[in-house]
Amino acid sequence: MPQPRPKTVVLIPARMASERLPGKPLADIHGAPMIVHVWRRAVEADIGRVVVATDDLSVAAAVELAGGEAVMTRSDHLNGTQRIHEALGAIEADADVVVNLQGDLPTVDAATVRAVLAPLAEAGVDIGTVCAVIRRDEEKANPNVVKVVGTPPDLAAEDAGLLRVLYFTRATAPTGPGPLYHHIGMYAYRRAALERYVRLAPTPLEMRERLEQLRALENGMRIDAAIVDTVPLGVDTPENLTRARELLRP
Repeated sequence: MPQPRPKTVVLIPARMASERLPGKPLADIHGAPMIVHVWRRAVEADIGRVVVATDDLSVAAAVELAGGEAVMTRSDHLNGTQRIHEALGAIEADADVVVNLQGDLPTVDAATVRAVLAPLAEAGVDIGTVCAVIRRDEEKANPNVVKVVGTPPDLAAEDAGLLRVLYFTRATAPTGPGPLYHHIGMYAYRRAALERYVRLAPTPLEMRERLEQLRALENGMRIDAAIVDTVPLGVDTPENLTRARELLRP
């Protein structure tokens, strides 16, 4: 019997205090702020209500001017996961699944946003995410490219385009022949998993690798990743912004 589609809300955390690109949610890309481009891609994915969670009134105003929904959150959150947790309570959404879509991915495909839900078809998965095969050799040793180390969820079955995540790392891993996978920072949490995650303390490997998703793995939570075809451009620097403008040129 087909399972009913879970009720999903997409929350997009956006803060103005970026160290390398201050004010980046409002950075203009062909007449629209970057956060509006991300909001549009999330709406196109058509998986549920889309809300931008921000600590800045100007970001909220830009989203609302474009026809979107925004909610104000505190400015002292250490990461986007804490921000979306506050936003979830503020909007009183009765969602079963909460998608955390970073607000600095203006080139993300709607199909990639939809793919983050695929791992949750397996009841034992707490958190879904996405990854893509690394095609460029220089990215394999780049510590800014986070790698997914995983194995097929069912070792006896043919590849279904999913990985059960064993580890996330900035190192080049695993060794030996075979593909390496670029992690795309997008998550689909079962609501109970999000509630559990935000109560957990930082963990040793999380702090060592500077990767907050390791906190879930270190506490025994299961993360599976859907393999997608493309990696959206994360905009963290002026150079990234120039590239985003080139990629999104009308």
